[in-house]
Amino acid sequence: MAARLSFGRAAIYALLVLCALYYLMPLYVMLATSFKTLDEIRAGNLLGLPLAPTGEAWARAWSSACTGAECSGLAPYFLNSLKMAIPAVLVSTMIGSVNGYVLAHWRFRGSEFVFTALMVGCFIPFQVVILPMARLLGMAELANTTTGLVFVHVVYGLAFTTLFFRNYYVTVPEELVRAARIDGAGFFTIYRRIIFPLSLPIFMVSFIWQFTQIWNDFLFGVVFGGADAQPVTVALNNLVNTSTGVKEYNVDMAAAIIAALPTLLLYLIAGKYFVRGLTAGAVKG
Repeated sequence: MAARLSFGRAAIYALLVLCALYYLMPLYVMLATSFKTLDEIRAGNLLGLPLAPTGEAWARAWSSACTGAECSGLAPYFLNSLKMAIPAVLVSTMIGSVNGYVLAHWRFRGSEFVFTALMVGCFIPFQVVILPMARLLGMAELANTTTGLVFVHVVYGLAFTTLFFRNYYVTVPEELVRAARIDGAGFFTIYRRIIFPLSLPIFMVSFIWQFTQIWNDFLFGVVFGGADAQPVTVALNNLVNTSTGVKEYNVDMAAAIIAALPTLLLYLIAGKYFVRGLTAGAVKG
């Protein structure tokens, strides 16, 4: 029996290793290619390690040198994405936290309808909101600006963050909130003293989810971002599709890794909190 269990466990581990290698292989190819010269890439050894590793492709991918209205690197657009993603994540998460607290513990007439409408909002495709959002940004004089992109992502992300926090806060015992009310605590006092200190797991879920969605977004960036406000995903697309005669695959691979690096690091550092927060809010509600 013990031998059979050991064999079964070994088979599971072997399968997991194969799956991990399968999913990590593209990343390995990208990383290896980014350190190769064009001559080595043309030799056709796709899986081989760089014979003479060089960081020139990374420097070219990052360089912010500009000619006319076009920039040759990702540096300025990387900064645009940071300016867009960080405030959008913080604002949408805080508003979603308060919304979830209201829908979980401060029921009002029509609260179920509001919650249902927010759930429906989670399934609205990006393309549906482009025209009305473009008109709204134009009226508010926020078109083609980073502030406008922040506003778009906050509005679109509120349905998700509210859903996350509401499902998490319904697991907080109602007796705690009721006892605080009896003691004279108000809306924000209960939130600050009871709800907020218990919210770290779900805040991590919201941070990771929102940052990933906002950082990787292309459609909103290309539609609503002006020449000075385009995020890194748009710049990556422009860089990869630029026709300069010779296709520089090493530069393209380095640029793709640079664009994906923040979300990759975020999941490596805080991935366990993401799973923990999702399961913590799955008890009821």
